[in-house]
Amino acid sequence: MDTVSDEAGDRWLARVLARDATDAERAPGAALLLVEGPAGAGRSRLARRLLAGARASGVRTVAVAFSPFGAALAGSGGTGASPRPQGAPRAPERALPEGAPGARPASTPHDGGAPGAALPPTGGEHLTGEAFAAALDRLLAPRARGAGEGPGVRPVLLVAEDVHLADRAALRQLRRVLGEPPAGLATVLTYRPEELREPGLPLGHAARLPAGLAVQRLPLAPLDTAQVRAVVEEVLGPDCGPSELFARIAQRSAGNPQVAVDLARLLRDTGEHRERYTVRDLEAVGAPPRLAHLALARAAALPEAARPVVRAAAVLGEPVEAEELCAVAGVTGEAGTRALVGALRGGLLTEDTGGRYGFFAPPAASAVYAEIPGPVRRELHRTAAHVLGHRRPVPWMALARHRRHAGEVRGWLYAVEQAARERAAAGDHQAAVDLLEQTLSGPAVPLGARARLAPLLAHSAVLGLRSEQTVTVLRQILSEQSLPVAVRGEIRLDLGLLLCNQAVSGMQGRLELQQAVEELAERPVMAARAMSALAMPLLSTVPLERNLYWLERAEKTGAASGDEEARTSVAANRAGTLMYTGDPAAWAALEALPRDTDSPVYQQHVARGLCNAADGALWLGELGPARELLAEGVAMATRSGAAYVEEGARGTGLLLDWAEGRWDELPARARAFVAEVETMPGMAVDGRMVLGMLSLCRGEWQQATAWLTGDGPRDRDAVAVPHLAAASGALVRMALVREDVAAAAEEASDAWDRVRDKGVWVWAAELAPWAVEAALRAGRREAARGMVEEYAAGLAGRRAPASDAALLWCRALEAEADGEPAAAAALFREAAVVYAGLPRPYAAVLATESAARCALAGDGDTDAAVAELASCVERLTELGAGWDAARVRALLRAHRPAEDRRPRGRPGYGDELSPREQEVADLAATGLTNKEIAATLHLSPRTVEQHVARARRKLESRSGQTLSRGRSARGS
Repeated sequence: MDTVSDEAGDRWLARVLARDATDAERAPGAALLLVEGPAGAGRSRLARRLLAGARASGVRTVAVAFSPFGAALAGSGGTGASPRPQGAPRAPERALPEGAPGARPASTPHDGGAPGAALPPTGGEHLTGEAFAAALDRLLAPRARGAGEGPGVRPVLLVAEDVHLADRAALRQLRRVLGEPPAGLATVLTYRPEELREPGLPLGHAARLPAGLAVQRLPLAPLDTAQVRAVVEEVLGPDCGPSELFARIAQRSAGNPQVAVDLARLLRDTGEHRERYTVRDLEAVGAPPRLAHLALARAAALPEAARPVVRAAAVLGEPVEAEELCAVAGVTGEAGTRALVGALRGGLLTEDTGGRYGFFAPPAASAVYAEIPGPVRRELHRTAAHVLGHRRPVPWMALARHRRHAGEVRGWLYAVEQAARERAAAGDHQAAVDLLEQTLSGPAVPLGARARLAPLLAHSAVLGLRSEQTVTVLRQILSEQSLPVAVRGEIRLDLGLLLCNQAVSGMQGRLELQQAVEELAERPVMAARAMSALAMPLLSTVPLERNLYWLERAEKTGAASGDEEARTSVAANRAGTLMYTGDPAAWAALEALPRDTDSPVYQQHVARGLCNAADGALWLGELGPARELLAEGVAMATRSGAAYVEEGARGTGLLLDWAEGRWDELPARARAFVAEVETMPGMAVDGRMVLGMLSLCRGEWQQATAWLTGDGPRDRDAVAVPHLAAASGALVRMALVREDVAAAAEEASDAWDRVRDKGVWVWAAELAPWAVEAALRAGRREAARGMVEEYAAGLAGRRAPASDAALLWCRALEAEADGEPAAAAALFREAAVVYAGLPRPYAAVLATESAARCALAGDGDTDAAVAELASCVERLTELGAGWDAARVRALLRAHRPAEDRRPRGRPGYGDELSPREQEVADLAATGLTNKEIAATLHLSPRTVEQHVARARRKLESRSGQTLSRGRSARGS
């Protein structure tokens, strides 16, 4: 990864090397580049890059690396490292620990440069005094050009690293060289500006830079968020976290490459390995040891008078004005100014663009904070609370932290309440949840304060992203019978919503909501919210009639309350309920929602209604309207701070992309989504569904089963009914391919019963065709016929194009089983047209394939049917459905015209795989058994065994690959 500083260094090097030293008029004289940056900023990396670039251009180089023990030198371009002069000291056996003042930062993963371009190691010979001066003069001595190169002196690049560690004699020698630089000399000096003996003067105040010396200063720019992401992904792998993670690492590292790398390594090496990391994971790892060592070493080197300011900055934990910092430190006036200047000179504190002062990297503050004695910390927090309490507006979040650590319980709880309300009003519900969880999880909070704070936590948790601790804390509070009944009802309402929406504990959530209705008898507005939540049909397998009962009660209660928010909340849930069930009245209900409201509270309700309606429209097959509703709902959720609604909409978006065939990068996005919402399985089910469906059509059946069924037995109350029906349809299909008809029929029967119990037949669109086929293949002709008629009756009066297409598919299966292939083909093609118009390209291809299959079985146009199959193979391949493409290709091969078939006799492929062997190898690489491959390709298991054996032998003899490696090598 090239940074802005890399590019600036490259331009400087190209400019100075372009000089023609033989042309006195054009030669601008010597050049000096001053590269400055804090520890870990990448000075060594840039130095190696410049040395490598010069050597690649045939330029002679001299490299110097300073350390507390002296200077190590090395040269290139016809000269090696200088020999150690008589009497020069050897390097000590020990080396400074990484991160110590004077120690060079370890290279970062994005270090560039050839191995030969490295600076001399600090563990080699170290020269001081006259020995260093003599060695440097010898390496810089002019060298005549080689034969054919013309007259003049060859240019030379001198790179001196860590000049802030050079002793006085070495600085004198560098000043002498640069005061009268040899012809063609280009010099690079790198240093930490915060550790210079004389601020801003790397060579000291005695340096004289002649007019002929072109001087340029290059401060190493901090990495931006995109560059930090690139650095972190080199450590943790691509797509290892959400964008918020990289933004937080950029903030915590202050854009310092080494700190960013160390934070990434802490994430990788601390705790359990995972594909995706979150901001919570980052907050848990603390300060990197290298950074902590550097901060503590600098603090120890400070004069005593400057230390109070540093301790105050560590306690404050954020940049503040100089007056506030000195007031907390207890040093004011000239003493405060001297202390602050000392802390700045010591490299611990820095000044930001707003004129505020804080630590050079935020984690460094926590390292220093941990070493402050407890009584001193407590007093500093008390002083900080007093000082910040006079700031306007009051920083309630910071004030709560200081009062807590100062032991001021009443003031702490008041600040917590104000901070939580402030964050919730600003839409930052997650910050409110984190603060309130931490506060209420301890036993020190009096009952009255718990009664005020618990409803705030419950409400913010519904709109934010919950944690297991939230549910635990709320249940603990509800167990306190001394709380007023109405307060318990308010808390229970939000707990029930949490369990239903995010925790996949549908029945528990329903029980909490029903009890909340009773406890909220004196609060009809909240009671209406609980009733409208009970009306949502996705909560459990409770019959639809019961959901509609609660919807009617909610509408009456909301209207009677006279409260506009209650009416808006009920209206939002009504629109979602009607859409989920395919009721045509849903569209009018959506139009009635107050979309033009400016109130964040109303916007949150409307956003929920729009996103629920989008999810419902998805299952109906109304994909275009679903995408429009989703975009509108997400925009409103973002404006109003409804994080849960916004995050849940991502899952609906994944399912929409699956249905519409937008499969590029979809697996990675779905895996990322599942990882990010791992504590909310009700939300993660969307991503798991997408991953299961994608795995199925690619032949990765073990993965498909794992994604679709989860880690344990499926609880009928644990997953929404449409998800259960779709997953069962996929499992039935896989069982049918395996010729396990009994298992397919059993799964189909159980799933059909679930849909019947619920009474929402529009949710059977992904189940019905496979369930009917399983019944027919099991010989249950009458049962299959009854299923089709029951399905048709359940769709009467509903607006659900996906189910309309599925019903056509089911009737086509009936016709095919009745020996009417022509009628079946016509019905399959009609279904394909409906699917294509939604659009659902994958379902359309499968229906077209079935139509062609029926045409080939009857008296239809064989050539047209074969052309249809060929088109299906092409479209499935484009989608990425490798297993389906192989399956249709096998069917096509059986019906290929005679003139297109290969000549009799086995062609010779040598050690290359034949087309059929490659097909078998590809399917075997997905984890399919030989029997499953045989069913897919319409071959006998024995034939598949032979193909597998030949493919394995060829791959292993050719390159040692396994079947799975062979597949990946082909980019499948």
